[in-house]
Amino acid sequence: MANYDAIIIGSGPNGFAAAITLQQAGLQTLLIEGADSYGGGMRTKALTLPGFNHDVCSAIHPMALASPFFSQLPLADYGLRFTYADYEVAHPLDNQPAVLLRRDMQAMKEELGSDFQPYKRLYAPFIDRWEELSEDVMGPLRFPKHPFLMGRFGLKALRSAKFIADGFQSERTRSLWAGIVAHGMQALDQPATAAIGMMLGTVAHRFGWPIPIGGSQAIADALAAYYQALGGKIQLQTWVKDMADLPSHRICILDMTPKQILKLKNLKLTNGYKKQLEAFRYGMGVFKIDWALSEATPFQDIRCQKAATVHLGNSFEEIAQSESDTQHGRLNKKPYVLFAQQSVFDSSRAPVGKHTGWAYCHVPLGSEVDMTSAIENQVERFAPGFKDTIMARSVMNTADMEAYNPNYIGGDISGGVMDLRQLFTRPTKSLTPYRTSDPKVYIASASTPPGGGVHGMCGFHAARIALADHFNIKITR
Repeated sequence: MANYDAIIIGSGPNGFAAAITLQQAGLQTLLIEGADSYGGGMRTKALTLPGFNHDVCSAIHPMALASPFFSQLPLADYGLRFTYADYEVAHPLDNQPAVLLRRDMQAMKEELGSDFQPYKRLYAPFIDRWEELSEDVMGPLRFPKHPFLMGRFGLKALRSAKFIADGFQSERTRSLWAGIVAHGMQALDQPATAAIGMMLGTVAHRFGWPIPIGGSQAIADALAAYYQALGGKIQLQTWVKDMADLPSHRICILDMTPKQILKLKNLKLTNGYKKQLEAFRYGMGVFKIDWALSEATPFQDIRCQKAATVHLGNSFEEIAQSESDTQHGRLNKKPYVLFAQQSVFDSSRAPVGKHTGWAYCHVPLGSEVDMTSAIENQVERFAPGFKDTIMARSVMNTADMEAYNPNYIGGDISGGVMDLRQLFTRPTKSLTPYRTSDPKVYIASASTPPGGGVHGMCGFHAARIALADHFNIKITR
């Protein structure tokens, strides 16, 4: 049995971030993964037909370059390359041209008309100061390093998405906003639902929404190669159920959600802490489809073919109704759908002349209702003839998602609902929520601040605190 300074369980972006941070500090670490490949949500597999490569979970990566942690890593030296679509987002509408989110803020004037100035005021103060803002919003609740900037951001981010939408005159602008904020997987009239729209829009105009060449697996491969170059060790196909089975170590960092942590044997947690974990709330689930397509998706507005992400849901009201229904346990026949077409921008994803499609909709937590028809009807609505291009499909309901990645409890890909109650105080009401009641064990999953997304900041902060607690190493960034 080898001796390690630290063992990290789970090889998602946060597990890798924790492992790399500890290894950079000179520790001897072991990263353990239960599946036969590392990556968590960053995996690319042949799910349909030979030659078609599909992103199993994450596909477009708004936070990949905006992450204060990932942006500091030499991942390009380890093969990671990104490509970009002409537009970050396309939002098709019934009986009128789509509205586009363009990286160039000035180009938005053409899209939004009279709403351009209020839209610009929403984002402009933060685009060029993202590095400063990210120091405060991409971590635990603490006194901000940039209080005036953070205060200005918070005044908008803590509003409901509906409140912000009501400040726009055009239905086109309201619709574009709805598609962005609905990534947050909550009813749009809830407090702080504007936060995800503020974040994703800001980084779209600053960095774009990049697409990794070769698939999301390319991010995981680059992280693994860099980690191993530092001397880190990776062990696959090892599902940890009992802490007593681990090699000797000083600390352990868990890239796991509360429900999984509570199942671990020989984890020395206090009853009070366990009760806090038991009270942690999970959010909506997802139903996911991957398609092998005979041609590019025939959107009615051809410009939608040039977008990294296509939001399908028409108006603000329609999307808001879909998200409200889902939050209250109801299925909607016209769900809000997130659609991506990576093969248009990355030829490695499909055979010559063929294409891939990637989409999911939100469903009630744990729902196993087949949403295939509902999703395909939404695509067909804005891309007549789409169904005729389908050569094969792979579907995953919430149970399939959890089987693929046990962190996706009930199909929740965000590691727990990110409402006002759990935005920063996740999974417990603590200023250092990465610590558990066992001083040798830390949590680094998306169930800690700043929550879901491929950014690694949960893992970085967990490792940063563990280094200070046990090794007297302080990281200031």
